[in-house]
Amino acid sequence: MGERIAYVRVSTIEQNEARQVEELKKHDIQKWFIEKVSGKNTDRPELQKMLDYIREGDTVYVHDLSRLSRSTSDLLKLVEFFAKKKVELVSNKENIDSSTPTGKLMLTMIAAINEFERQNLLERQREGIAIAKREGKYKGHSVKKIDSDLFDKTYAEYKDRKISKAEMARRLKISRPTLYKLFADKSLP
Repeated sequence: MGERIAYVRVSTIEQNEARQVEELKKHDIQKWFIEKVSGKNTDRPELQKMLDYIREGDTVYVHDLSRLSRSTSDLLKLVEFFAKKKVELVSNKENIDSSTPTGKLMLTMIAAINEFERQNLLERQREGIAIAKREGKYKGHSVKKIDSDLFDKTYAEYKDRKISKAEMARRLKISRPTLYKLFADKSLP
């Protein structure tokens, strides 16, 4: 008999994992992995630690499948990984236990439905933006106005290797991704 392991994830630092922990306590969990990071983020250190920790015969418990993964492909990869390691997965909310044939079937179906819902949401969002643009109501992300003299001055210093891109962004009071977008838009090195 392996260990009973719980993986708990909330999307932000401000969110509280207590509800998930409380729900999972009934399984007499022996090892907890608790994460405060978005499911979209592929860099989830606690998930990685759990994946390194689990051994044949263990059972991983989650409150619901969305805590483990936000996409069908990622969830199915995790399920496949668990199967190769001979580790079972139990999800409270969906009442799924991968040790049963019904559980395996349901896991695959729910993952597909979750992905379908996410894709529909994104499609509705794109359609809404297209309509708003057509009606002249969509403003998009607000673009910060940058002083062109300051930009030229800092760009000259950057080209002369007097400052880095990070320092240039700091002086312009913009993020580095915004600076990189400016470089790309203007085809600057």
